Amino acid sequence: VEATITSKGQVTLPKALREALNLSTGDKLCFVLSGENEVRMIPKHLPVQKLKGILPAPDLPVSLEEMKLAVQKGASGL
Repeated sequence: VEATITSKGQVTLPKALREALNLSTGDKLCFVLSGENEVRMIPKHLPVQKLKGILPAPDLPVSLEEMKLAVQKGASGL
């Protein structure tokens, strides 16, 4: 599906896309940068469960102990 950006920076979402996402006039959308030259559009009326996985996973796993230390450091203002 394609759309064109107007001189005012506006984009009209094609009808098929609006219907597929159950979007109506006045609905709010969130835009998330999800990669280089890639944007994800998320209707704000989606349940939070549908948002799972929209952000990339961190590069390196963090242990529970490292998380606790980071929280303590943040709470102490260091």
